[in-house]
Parts: sequence; C-alpha cells; structure tokens
Amino acid sequence: MVQERVDPIISPGQVSQHLHSIHGGNNFSMNMTYNTLRQSTCTSCQVAQDLSNYWTPTLYFKDPTTGQFEKVPNGGLLVYYQNRGSADVANGGKGLKAFPAGFRMITGDPRKRSKLYTEGLGTQAELAERAIKSSCLRYTTSNPSYDFYGFPTTDCEAGLNSRLHMPACWDGKNLDSPDHKSHTAYLSQIDNGDCPSTHPVPLMKLFYEVTWDIKGFASRWQGKPWPFVWSNSDPTGYGWHGDFFNGWDVPTLQNAIDHCNQTPDQLNGIVTACPYFTIIPASTTQACRAKTTEVVEPINGPMAKLPGCNPLQYGPGDATLYSTANCPI
Repeated sequence: MVQERVDPIISPGQVSQHLHSIHGGNNFSMNMTYNTLRQSTCTSCQVAQDLSNYWTPTLYFKDPTTGQFEKVPNGGLLVYYQNRGSADVANGGKGLKAFPAGFRMITGDPRKRSKLYTEGLGTQAELAERAIKSSCLRYTTSNPSYDFYGFPTTDCEAGLNSRLHMPACWDGKNLDSPDHKSHTAYLSQIDNGDCPSTHPVPLMKLFYEVTWDIKGFASRWQGKPWPFVWSNSDPTGYGWHGDFFNGWDVPTLQNAIDHCNQTPDQLNGIVTACPYFTIIPASTTQACRAKTTEVVEPINGPMAKLPGCNPLQYGPGDATLYSTANCPI
C-alpha cells in the first residue's frame, strides 16, 4: 500500500527512524487514530470491514562489490487470523475477543542483534524471542528448506519467508502502553496454550509472513557472506519486527470470531465462507494506495546508504537507533 519512514505507534507525528512496508487501510498517517483510519477509502486487505494497518521493516540487498543498497521485492504480507489458545471455544474455552477500537501492539525489537534465551524457557521475554522465527524455502531445488532465527546462511531459492507471531493476550484495560508491548502478552506456547493471569483477555492471534525474492541476487554474492539487511540497520536478522494498528469494524470481527469457525470451509480458513465479511476482489486490493505519502525520499536503490540514519550494526549487543540529529554517518 505504501513504503515510507512512518510509524504512528512508535513515532507518532514525526518521521520514523527506519523504512517500513505498510499494508491495510489507505488513511495511514503519522497522526492517525482509530477514527481517522476508519475513514480509509480502500484497503489492501481482502475483507472490506478490515481497515487496520500492518507493517514490518523492509529488506535490502547490500552489493558486496559496490556496497550499494537495493530494495528486495516480495510477494506481499500475508496476515493470518488464528483461533488459538485454551480460551477458544474449540478448545473448551469461553471464546476469543475482537481487538477493541484504538488497540495497537508490536512484536519484536528493531535493536535486537542476537539470540539471548534458551528455547523453551517460557518467560515472556523468551516467548517474544521465539515469536520471530523464519524459513529458508528451497523446494524448487533438491536442497532441504530449514527454519532459523536471525538470517539464514544460504540462498533461499524459493524465497526468504519471514514470519512472526503477535501476542494474543490483553490486560483488558490499556489500548497501548509506553513500550507498546506491556499491555499484551504471548500465549504460553506462542501458537497455543494459556494467557497469563496478568493478561486475562484472549484475542485472535495474528501471524505475519512475507516471502522475499532473494534468488534474483544470488549470482552477485555466492561464495561471499550473507548480504541482506533489514532497513533498521540490521545485518543479523534478529531485529525483524511487526506492528498492528486496529482498524476493524469491531462488531463484524466479533461476529466472525463467534460464528465463522464451524463449517468445514470456515475451519479451513476460507474467508469467503464467513457471511459477515464483504470480500474485495484482488485487483481492487492490489490497486489501493495510501492517500498521502508523508516522507518522500529515495528508497529503491541502488544507493549508498539505507533510508534515514541506519549504519549497519552487527551486535551482539543491542543496536543504537539513531536520528538525523545524532547520526554518525
């Protein structure tokens, strides 16, 4: 829908620190609210009642010969709405809740540059780390696909499939929090399990995936170190993250949660099988563009540096997120 340095959750009213790929309602802006987002005139989402925005960092190729950055194409963001957890009716619970008006959340940390926790520890910090795990797709060759944290080490001939899980538990009080995370929590098993007592309200679980077409760059880096970086100055991959700003017609989403998880087609995720949804043709969603582009700058490349002030930071400690005022390059 648009790619620009705007993030109304982390940096409302100002230019964002790094470039995002943004999807959803076209009234996306630095200063947006639930009410202004609901005034969108189109959406890149399949369901007309969903005017939410979803965004992630953008992937770049750094040419090992020239040092220039080029934006990597992708197949678009897929967002899965998943009935998960012990509170879901299918698991004997009382049912999941729709995101309330004004709700927003993030997962991941753009500063992260290494893995810190033993998998399976089960703390919220470890679950947050486990929520960001991706896959190197190689099914077009005889090479096996594999999952990983951070970035892979080989070409992914069928695509670099970046994935993340959003928290699915809410404290029931705050639509946001100072760190944009503390009002939410992860299910005890990430993709299933229980909500903690501190966050007792069970929500639909969002799962994002983006498949990046890195194969087209293979001849330019084979035999050399991994050359792809996230737009948030990240050459390690651990700083992948995602944002969600609710723009749903809330009663529609709640009706879908309550009544569209029963027939075989509904259970198989066939969106058209839910009578509460108005389905938009793909040609219409693909034509939707943001009403305004608030930050106009070169983003495609080749270019000498990433958009904003984002010198590559390899870790293993957390990166420093620079602004133009304190930029070291």
